Amino acid sequence: MKRIIYIHGMGGGSDSRIPSILKQHLGSDYQVTVRTYDFDPEVAHGQIASWMEEIDPDLVIGESMGSIHAIAVQGRPHILVSPSLNAPAYLDAVSKIVWIPGMTAYFDKSFHPREGDRQKLHFTREPLSKWKKYGKMAYANATCNGSKDYFYAFFGTRDHYRRMGVVRVGTWKKWFGEDSWTEYEGTHFMEEEYIHSLLIPKIKEVLAK
Repeated sequence: MKRIIYIHGMGGGSDSRIPSILKQHLGSDYQVTVRTYDFDPEVAHGQIASWMEEIDPDLVIGESMGSIHAIAVQGRPHILVSPSLNAPAYLDAVSKIVWIPGMTAYFDKSFHPREGDRQKLHFTREPLSKWKKYGKMAYANATCNGSKDYFYAFFGTRDHYRRMGVVRVGTWKKWFGEDSWTEYEGTHFMEEEYIHSLLIPKIKEVLAK
C-alpha cells in the first residue's frame, strides 16, 4: 500500500474536499491521511513531524498555504496544489498591522473557516510573526538550493490569490524550475474534474516510480 500525507491549506482540516475525493477514488492500494493542524506554524511543524514519523509516507501533497509545510519535509516526493509560496511574506506583513484596533477581528472574519474539524484561525501577532522563519525553512529545501526531492505543482488560471500575489507561477519557477508545473482552467480550489484528470494521474505516476 502506498501512503500519502495530505497537508491542507489555511482553514482546512480533516474533512477537506480534495483529500476526501482522493480517499474515495484512489482505491484500496493508496492510504491518504489528512489531519487538522495548528495555525501557529511552530506548533504545526511539530505536529507534522510527528505524523511523518508515524506514517512514513511515500508522498507528501500540500495544498495552498499547506504547501509551505509540505515543501519543508525532506526526503519525499512532493505534489503541490495552488502552492501559496508568498503567503509567509504576506502573513509577516499582516503581523505588523494587527495591533491596530479592529484588524484582528477583520482578518478573523475575512478568513473564517467552514464548520467542522477545521483549523482554527486567529490573526494575532504571535503566530503570524513566525511564518517568515518557516517560509525560509521551506525554501531551504527547494530545488534551486540543491534539494534532490521531487516537486510538481498545479496552478489554476482563475486563482484569485494570483491577483493578490500570494500565489505566483513566477515564484514557483524561481525556486523549482521551469518544467515542474501545470496550469488548469480553474480556481485556487482545484475543481473535481481536474482532481480526476490531473492530480490523481500525477499521484499514480509519481508513486509508480
